[in-house]
Amino acid sequence: MNLVRWGTFGQPVLLFPTAGGDAEEVERFLMMKVLAPLIDGGKIKVYSCDSAAGQAMVQREGSPGHRQWVLNQFHQYVRHEVVPAIRADCKNDRLEIISAGASIGAFHAAAVLCRFPDVFSKAIAMSGTFDIRRFMSADHFGDDFWVSSPLHFVPTLNGPHLEKLRTRFVLLPSGEGKAEDINESWALARVLGQKGIPNRVDSWGKETPHDWMTWREMLPKYLSQMVG
Repeated sequence: MNLVRWGTFGQPVLLFPTAGGDAEEVERFLMMKVLAPLIDGGKIKVYSCDSAAGQAMVQREGSPGHRQWVLNQFHQYVRHEVVPAIRADCKNDRLEIISAGASIGAFHAAAVLCRFPDVFSKAIAMSGTFDIRRFMSADHFGDDFWVSSPLHFVPTLNGPHLEKLRTRFVLLPSGEGKAEDINESWALARVLGQKGIPNRVDSWGKETPHDWMTWREMLPKYLSQMVG
């Protein structure tokens, strides 16, 4: 599993690849170019890791049960390996992280914040695909899936976990153009809202497609607002 960093100082941002992308996908699609003013200005440090769970889902790797297991393991890897690595790199073992991503990367960004609100403070989940059951091709969904999908586990939350999550924020920007489905974002927003978790859906309109050109506009805008 590769973990890549851009920048030397600032708010850490964990940026998930789309679908089954690798850790350097975000650079190849010029996301680092549009984030350069924030990176060079010492506002943010960006990290990205290989999307093992996305690869398993897109490639229909193994059995449905195996793909669900990989999904849970990936989130555990993020919490127990990536987060400590980021904190060690920033020399601050209490530092909170912003998660971000587009498409299936948006799913992971929202999921890790909802699962681990002790370390993730905000999520920018762009053009999200949040109901991922179709990638599992399963007749049965086990615990590995239910604990990993915020659409399904957030309604069950109570106690200290929920109280902490209510101090966090999930941003759900989406276009309504080609290949976009803003209803996915509204579905997650309703689940979060019903549990009192702060969130907002932003529509970018019917001319905005599900594509990198959209996300290269979205992410610098929202990160500037969050760290400025």
